[in-house]
Amino acid sequence: MAFLNYHHLRYFRVIARELSLTRAAEKLNLSAPALSIQLKQLEESLGHKLFERGRGGMTLTEAGRLAMDYADTIGRAGEELMDVMQQRPRGGGRQVLRVGAVATLSRNFQLEFLRPALHRAEWEVVIRSGALRELLVALQAHEVDLVLSNQPARRDAETPWHSHLLAEQPVSLVGVPAWKKKRLKFPQDFGDVPVILPSMESNTRAAFDRLTAAAGVRPRVMAEVDDMAMLRLLAREGEGLALVPPVVVRDEIESGVLVETHRVPQISETFYAITPSRRFPNPLVGELVGRMAVTERLRRKKN
Repeated sequence: MAFLNYHHLRYFRVIARELSLTRAAEKLNLSAPALSIQLKQLEESLGHKLFERGRGGMTLTEAGRLAMDYADTIGRAGEELMDVMQQRPRGGGRQVLRVGAVATLSRNFQLEFLRPALHRAEWEVVIRSGALRELLVALQAHEVDLVLSNQPARRDAETPWHSHLLAEQPVSLVGVPAWKKKRLKFPQDFGDVPVILPSMESNTRAAFDRLTAAAGVRPRVMAEVDDMAMLRLLAREGEGLALVPPVVVRDEIESGVLVETHRVPQISETFYAITPSRRFPNPLVGELVGRMAVTERLRRKKN
């Protein structure tokens, strides 16, 4: 089986950047002939010529350009491995927090959770949005440090996730102020009332459907939305009432653009931080999760 030498890749990256064996050798503190031998060994291992040499100097071949992409990826992964194992700040002294956030999650809630990191110069936050399933794959592959979700992750022997309940907030029906004047009672007066709801995959949607069905009423679903930001925009159009946690539309309620017409205490939206079992966890994760847990306890005592 062919053997790939990590040092060969490191030398190759420097040569590819300098496009000169002499300059690369100086940077690596090697002699040019010794570096040339290392490059030849890498080319023999890969089975392809990586450089063309001409009057204008060295240029990467097509195989060389492809190899450079992989070498950069492997090099960055190696540097990150050393940082993690030695608990060093990444990125030139800055801490890095990589967050996966489910696309349907409230942007206001994400901001509230991440605010301490965003206001500290030594932290860098990288946010990746997507479906819960793909984000858990990224979490398992160490591509993110935690996942923010509105539902816990299923735990098993192969994926021993920890789902930390960060907050549980009531869900309300909200709309433009004109809806408040209609004085509709929920759920009995909601037959054919236009509503904007989360998609069928949402737990809050399932609970809403159960409530209206038990009351024998059938609201008119004018839109199903799996993105909270879009749901908020549709509510502002004034054509229907939107089912959301108030945190999603906090700014609109404070400004009077939207009002909370009905609190639905039977339904609540949950917010979780999902973390893996790791020997070397990102130290920033525990700080943020702990802070949010304290904030939630204080909020519940206040209410």
